[in-house]
Amino acid sequence: MSDDKIQEEKEKSQVACPECGSTEIISDSTRGERICTNCGAVIDEHIIDEGPEWRAFTSEERNKRSRVGSPTSFAVHDKGLATQIGWEDRDVYGKKLSPRRRAQIYRLRKWQIRTRVHSSMDRNLAYAMSELDRLSSQIGIPRTVKETAAVIYRKAIERHLIRGRSIEAMIAAAVYAAARIRRVPRTLDEIAKNSRISKKELGRCYRLIVRELQIRIPLANPNDYIIRFSAELRLSGHTAQRAIEIIDQAKENGLTAGKDPTGLAAASIYIAGIIEGERRTQREIAETATVTEVTVRNRYKELVRRLGIEITV
Repeated sequence: MSDDKIQEEKEKSQVACPECGSTEIISDSTRGERICTNCGAVIDEHIIDEGPEWRAFTSEERNKRSRVGSPTSFAVHDKGLATQIGWEDRDVYGKKLSPRRRAQIYRLRKWQIRTRVHSSMDRNLAYAMSELDRLSSQIGIPRTVKETAAVIYRKAIERHLIRGRSIEAMIAAAVYAAARIRRVPRTLDEIAKNSRISKKELGRCYRLIVRELQIRIPLANPNDYIIRFSAELRLSGHTAQRAIEIIDQAKENGLTAGKDPTGLAAASIYIAGIIEGERRTQREIAETATVTEVTVRNRYKELVRRLGIEITV
């Protein structure tokens, strides 16, 4: 329940009927009156209706008639508070505009776009947020991760961390940090590949953001990668569950400390695939996990040996 509703309920509970003293008061929005249910006395009248003047009977009709805008978003350079002139070239009745009116709207639209970006910080944010949109769609991250990345990048601008550095690299680093914070598995290689910068530069910018903004990054969990890799390899839920059980056993035996979580996830999937009869080659798993076949093979041998897993070839 919202704060306004709670306050309204409190006010209703505090109102007592002046005739009988009852607190059983109801509000009639149609008549604009407040009535006592015990004796029928009208306590208040001509109450202002704060709702819309229009009526709607379906959700589609309600959304069409609503005058409120979209919620604010940190992933837009002006947080979505500015107005926009659409590109439909039609009036409110759906009729096409005349050539003279269309040229006028075009000039208004051009100047409206120019006035939205009037400072160097706005220009930086406009380019950065467009790059964030592109990268987010490329690697398929959810909206929550995108919003978190936008907040991290805005904090980096406030701390003057962007000067002398590539906007693409800082956005990619913010996305990687946001994915780690939200526990959405995305590897450093994957983000570097889709952001058109080197992995070394991405790692450097990521460490800078974490250090200067004092962000607490949770430890990567191999189980998060197992679910994603299993879906991409089209493995069943039983195989994915068996791989998670193998990782849990490795954690209990202290085998995951200091190891790359993607390599451990890939090796556990390889072992679980053999056990469940859904074998995938080491090359397939390595390409999906963006690791080398040597890494998969080494982690596989270590897990089998240390956990005592019997593999039938």
